[in-house]
Amino acid sequence: MSATDIHRTIDAVWRIEAPRLIAGLARITRDVGVAEELAQDALVTALEQWPTTGVPRNPGAWLMTTAKHRAIDQMRRHALHRRKEGELTREIEDQLEQSVGDPDAMLDNPVGDDLLSLIFTACHPVLSTEARVALTLRMLGGLTTGEIARAFLVPEPTVAQRIVRAKRTLSDAQVPFEVPRGEELAVRLASVLEVVYLIFNEGYAATSGSDWMRPQLCEEALRLGRVLAGLAPAEPEVHGLVALMEIQASRTAARQGPNGEPILLNDQNRARWDQLLIRRGLAALQRAETLGGTERPYTLQAGIAACHARARAPEDTDWPRIASLYDTLARVMPSPVVALNRAVAHAQAFGPEVGLSLVDALRDEPLLRQYHLLPSVRGDLLGKLGRHGEAREEFERAASLTRNLRERDLLLSRATASAAAQS
Repeated sequence: MSATDIHRTIDAVWRIEAPRLIAGLARITRDVGVAEELAQDALVTALEQWPTTGVPRNPGAWLMTTAKHRAIDQMRRHALHRRKEGELTREIEDQLEQSVGDPDAMLDNPVGDDLLSLIFTACHPVLSTEARVALTLRMLGGLTTGEIARAFLVPEPTVAQRIVRAKRTLSDAQVPFEVPRGEELAVRLASVLEVVYLIFNEGYAATSGSDWMRPQLCEEALRLGRVLAGLAPAEPEVHGLVALMEIQASRTAARQGPNGEPILLNDQNRARWDQLLIRRGLAALQRAETLGGTERPYTLQAGIAACHARARAPEDTDWPRIASLYDTLARVMPSPVVALNRAVAHAQAFGPEVGLSLVDALRDEPLLRQYHLLPSVRGDLLGKLGRHGEAREEFERAASLTRNLRERDLLLSRATASAAAQS
């Protein structure tokens, strides 16, 4: 195996093993920042040694053992001023043996409290949303600060600072490295799911920049969701979110043209939808519903996505069912954006006049005044009613509000088409 092949192998091993490695070390050190430093030290050692010695049989266990030895050295140095080194070393080693156990067994068991604790720690509400997203992608997604910065179109130093501050905040707040219990579990789980959902949404429809989608973020969110479903199999909303992401991700290949231009849902070639992801999504949806999540927000949204997935052609879509699901979603999770989506569903199910009246009722909603999809939806409905001049104005306003260049081009082309239809 060449040095290049070994480095590629190390990259692959790191992406797979890093979350569990950091999780196991965080349980020992009770500090996520220190755990990541120890894991990074083990990675550097692998980069130095494996090109010469070859990749070990169980690379994950090798990394854990190496990191554990680093932890012993570190703990020894920190405590030398209190005790003699000889007495201390055995005590630390005994403590670590009891805490870590067999590295092979731990690394071969991906479903455990360590990884779940790391997820809950990285997504702790004491952190800002931006910090939670950055730390989650760093710790659990294995992305570098540069990759995170490129994904969210922010300077790399900004991402690095967010991660550093997040680790410091967790340490200063003495956030326990554990899976919360009782009522706190529901609150903290909501934070975890929100972070994963935000990551997926940014990949599915980028808020800014020249790319319509950022598939890497969708893939990372899906991976995190699947891991979480394995770690918390009895939580219906975990399966609801996984179902939603699987079904939405199934459309990836059909959502962009050859030059990266957006393709709207009704214009997509449904033969390009990934049927495996759809089947996985529908199975996850069934699990969520079986567990009692029928009226939970992510499960309801997954149900809406499932209606689209089951339709072989746009005209086969069960819009009355979608409108009903949005009625329920608006009741259990009321928000202006949900109300706007509900208006679209009612327009499709009961006519553009119905939808337009619902949209017009939202025009003075403060949270939607700078939201580009409000005029975009209104333009679409006006166009269907033959009011093309008004539709053009709405599409132009929507184009002025969006920060995504691909979406802006799409909206301007719809404004041009409306102008042509008016003449």
